[in-house]
Amino acid sequence: MSYVHHVAQFHGLPAFTFPPYADPTDLPDAGAVAWRLHCGPYSSDEEYGSCWGRFTESVDLDGIRALVFGSPWYDGEGGSGLHELIDLAPRFTGLEALFLGDLEDEEAMISTIALDDLAELLETFPGLRELAVRGGDGLRFPVTGHEGLRVLRVESGGLPPAAAAQIAAASLPSLERLELWLGDEDYGGGTTAEDLAPLLAGTGKPALRHLGLQNGPHQDELAAALASAPVVRRLSSLSLSMGTLGDEGAEALLTGQSLGHLRELDLSHHFLSEDMMLRIWTELEPQGVRVDLTARNEEEDERYPELGTGTHRYVAVSE
Repeated sequence: MSYVHHVAQFHGLPAFTFPPYADPTDLPDAGAVAWRLHCGPYSSDEEYGSCWGRFTESVDLDGIRALVFGSPWYDGEGGSGLHELIDLAPRFTGLEALFLGDLEDEEAMISTIALDDLAELLETFPGLRELAVRGGDGLRFPVTGHEGLRVLRVESGGLPPAAAAQIAAASLPSLERLELWLGDEDYGGGTTAEDLAPLLAGTGKPALRHLGLQNGPHQDELAAALASAPVVRRLSSLSLSMGTLGDEGAEALLTGQSLGHLRELDLSHHFLSEDMMLRIWTELEPQGVRVDLTARNEEEDERYPELGTGTHRYVAVSE
């Protein structure tokens, strides 16, 4: 199963790649699509500056609702070109959604997609409703609050624990969906339940209805924390998918607070025994909880036998 692919639609709009040397008279209405900019070495010979210039001259920026950046925003040297978007903020008056780092595995490993401090971006666009980022290297989220954000998604093979803690502590009163791919410790991840304490306590995000703590190496620990976490009571869907969940974590979920109010529980890509899978279905499906237990995995032998014997579990996305 591939988890990292180009965005086909975003913010409820079909993604439209701004074509090389586009005829401005043959473009869709500014608000009808999510505009995807993908110039430079991964897609064409056109330089980012030329692509961005043509785009800002050809499209009614005031009418744009959603932007998807592939390679243009990433300068390839550990930084990003977000300042160019921020500089033109007065012309993007209708911008509601932004996706940064829309690159596939063939273009760049997710662990090499550099991000940045997102505080200035959110401060500059108070009307932003949805923010998605792919990557993790260098990500910082020192945001005390944002009144309008409703959806936040971070797709990462290694989300820095400090950034996860900043997101957990941020005041986002309108946030309805939060999805964090925590990632492998070898690639900068390793977030623990302690890092997420304010989020699990239910503070700062009163509108939250979907929580995804995904792709994590400590899923049993997170499941045990969620078993008594106040935030769960307000959720309609919960995801611990793409990670290392085993029988210990599933046992904690089943013996903790009731999950019968959930519409969906996504545990796909897991390491559960068949007996535990049957128990989960038997206990939760009759309560109306739709449970996803696809992509069962077996623990693998250690990658480096010379360091000792044993097995290990793995997350879905790391490199």
